[in-house]
Amino acid sequence: MELCAGGELFDRIIARGHYTERAAAALLRAIVGIVHTCHSMGVIHRDLKPENFLLLSKGDDAPLKATDFGLSVFFKEGEVFRDIVGSAYYIAPEVLKRKYGPEADIWSIGVMLYIFLAGVPPFWAESENAIFTAILRGQIDLASEPWPKISSGAKDLVRKMLNINPKERLTAFQVLNHPWIKEDGDAPDVPLDNVVLNRLKQFRAMNQFKKAALRIIAGCLSEEEIKGLKEMFKNIDKDNSGTITLEELKNGLAKQGTKFS
Repeated sequence: MELCAGGELFDRIIARGHYTERAAAALLRAIVGIVHTCHSMGVIHRDLKPENFLLLSKGDDAPLKATDFGLSVFFKEGEVFRDIVGSAYYIAPEVLKRKYGPEADIWSIGVMLYIFLAGVPPFWAESENAIFTAILRGQIDLASEPWPKISSGAKDLVRKMLNINPKERLTAFQVLNHPWIKEDGDAPDVPLDNVVLNRLKQFRAMNQFKKAALRIIAGCLSEEEIKGLKEMFKNIDKDNSGTITLEELKNGLAKQGTKFS
């Protein structure tokens, strides 16, 4: 097992503070390259998300490593899987319909690409069931900010990776041959709107909050850490309902100096 000292993808993107479509294309190229290798060896990952890709070192050219193969399975051509697995934002519609294959991994990477370019997931809601409903509907917003400033090539790839019909979705090999993703391809080397980095920071913060909550369930936090998390939750939960609404989360992040877009 290798020690991935470079940390998670989001951390690297945020730390650099300078982020372009070309940088996003390079990240996606590395991710799809790994998944293409998996698929060619007859393996579906089934839980692809940014948190499961770590950098081997802190160097600028550090290799990317895929982690957490706990849900991965071997597959044969035409084999269909029916168990619902994965993380809510990244689950493909056919997984929710309990009839899927390796195409589900491409959907998950398409969601990651959308996040890299917009800073938020394409299917966003306050509950898991609502997220699943949005995924099954499959309507992708490529009109709101920052999409008008994103290249047509990037939007074309997003559409083709998030095609609700898995049979019409690009394969990993086809993604790698898309003009936008190639090393000397069409992705412009122009900084993305600052709103993207701000949103990525917010999305990262929410993911860390969820992870901390799950660690409590697993009994891995100290009493002091639990106390701090309870205090944080209490401060955000203004109506003392025991749950945090999207509006309360926005206000809580704003108080910490993070503007929610």
